[in-house]
Amino acid sequence: MPTHLPAPPRALGRSRFVSELQVRPDDIDLFQHVHSSKYLDYVLAARFDQMTRCYGMGMEEFLKIGLGWYQRSVQMEFKRPLRLGEHFTVTTWIEAMDTDTVRVEFEIRRALNQKICCDGRCDYTLVNLATGRAEPIPDWIAEKYAV
Repeated sequence: MPTHLPAPPRALGRSRFVSELQVRPDDIDLFQHVHSSKYLDYVLAARFDQMTRCYGMGMEEFLKIGLGWYQRSVQMEFKRPLRLGEHFTVTTWIEAMDTDTVRVEFEIRRALNQKICCDGRCDYTLVNLATGRAEPIPDWIAEKYAV
């Protein structure tokens, strides 16, 4: 009887990439700070920027070959609020990559003093857009993202 073992984790450089953003008026909630739902938008905006600028393969290229990333889970810890007009950075890196999944960790820091406002991780699964099913990450894509 064959035994199926999970694929070994792929080697990663864990390079950290940074995107700079600013809090917009529509990000603010009734308590005059950024609403918790906006932090995930910030991470996604940074990832889209970094996929093209830092990894050399943006979402458009994934879509052209019929692939996309399904966000399977998110964990966020809010440490201090961001307020209207503040500048901040979103740093992300790929912490782990398995057969069809990557774990992206992130930090959102206030630009003024570099204090962490929010950090966490997102797990993404590569999917075939035609079938909606998980797809193994091709080696040539893994190489681009393993920096």
